[in-house]
Amino acid sequence: MMSQEQNDLITRVGPAAPCGKLMRAYWQPAALVDELEGDRPIRPVRLLGEDFVLFKDEQGRYGLIDRDCPHRGADLAFGRLEGGGLRCAFHGWLFDVEGKCLETPAEPAGSPLCANIKQRAFPVVAKGGILWAYLGAGEPPAFPEIDCFTAPDTHVFAFKGLFECNWLQALEVGIDPAHASFLHRFFEDEDTSHAYGKQFRGVSAGSEMPMTKVLREYDRPIINVEHTEYGLRLIALRQIDDERTHVRVTNQLFPHGFVIPMSTEMTITQWHVPVDDENCYWYAIFTSYTQPVDKVKMREQRLELYELPDYTSRKNKRNDYGFDPHEQATSTYTGMGADINVHDQWAVESMGKIQDRTREHLGQSDKAIIQYRRLLRQEIAKAEAGQRPLLALDAAAARGIQGPATMDGIGPSRGWETYWMEVDVKRRRGAPWAAPVPAEIAAKVPHLTAAE
Repeated sequence: MMSQEQNDLITRVGPAAPCGKLMRAYWQPAALVDELEGDRPIRPVRLLGEDFVLFKDEQGRYGLIDRDCPHRGADLAFGRLEGGGLRCAFHGWLFDVEGKCLETPAEPAGSPLCANIKQRAFPVVAKGGILWAYLGAGEPPAFPEIDCFTAPDTHVFAFKGLFECNWLQALEVGIDPAHASFLHRFFEDEDTSHAYGKQFRGVSAGSEMPMTKVLREYDRPIINVEHTEYGLRLIALRQIDDERTHVRVTNQLFPHGFVIPMSTEMTITQWHVPVDDENCYWYAIFTSYTQPVDKVKMREQRLELYELPDYTSRKNKRNDYGFDPHEQATSTYTGMGADINVHDQWAVESMGKIQDRTREHLGQSDKAIIQYRRLLRQEIAKAEAGQRPLLALDAAAARGIQGPATMDGIGPSRGWETYWMEVDVKRRRGAPWAAPVPAEIAAKVPHLTAAE
């Protein structure tokens, strides 16, 4: 348990909050690139408790500026794209992507007012199918050379979804290896040949055993947590028998991301981005190491659950997440259907808008969450002291952050420590794009050649 003051410290993200200062040291997902396609590329964006408007001008440049017009506060999200920027529909004031006021047409000819007006503006870049914004002071950090940013556009797919709760409880479900054996339990195994695009539905590497069977029958994992240069590495071990152990390697990507295996073919890099203190979006980039991603299929699968334009779930707290007691008794642990995003959403939203951690009781299976919270408090203190926090990188340091390695497979009970690295390295060296092998991993399995 923790005090209310401690809970506030690690959950609140407004401009004046210590954790908010930390979050502003990083690029933040602001929208999907797809959201600014079409005839009117303008989107209101609420991010870290502040309101902005995101737009693409006639030259194809992205801009993120404060949403309220500095004239009399009208909503710029209803503005007009013309004249080299975004024009307020109230009196026609015009702003470019850098927040510079280009025109104040209602003023007398020759008025100097425009020259003295500047709207707050923030850098925006497109990367991995996501539009990233930097809300902090000074120069933005460099992006690490992790797989989802290194792979070509053909081999990545981005999507998002809204959770109506604080970002931290949403993130913590992703760094909790034990929960999958319960929350995502299926009582019957499916045909794994239809698992494309679905998490926990394929087979584990090195076996024909479906992940649904692994999670269901081996529900007491041994969890190891290692500190890394990007956050944490989590290794969950489920012993199948004396000779075989299921190994699942995932990663916490500081401050609010994680990297997990989706299948033998893909990984998911996912961020839980604070809209404000009580809502967050998950943004995910799916990265393929084999064939180009079938983006049409991936999008269609997800649009069965999520509604545009706000990417809200059709199954939600207002309809009890589709809960069916008969299904809970016969086919799934939750009774909430087969989509694990629904399971996760119920779990984190049911905790309340901001989880009351003064009432929780953590166990051994929560060791990754305990380590992450310590890391988060440590990095908040750094940001408060004006120091560079973890993974807020310059260009030289960013080139050294690669991978990170993930794995989901069944290997030898003796020797699993190198087995998972070998599986990851073979996948990378067999990829049709130049998937880098992290130096730390390459040094530990030097016998693997590029041909292997």
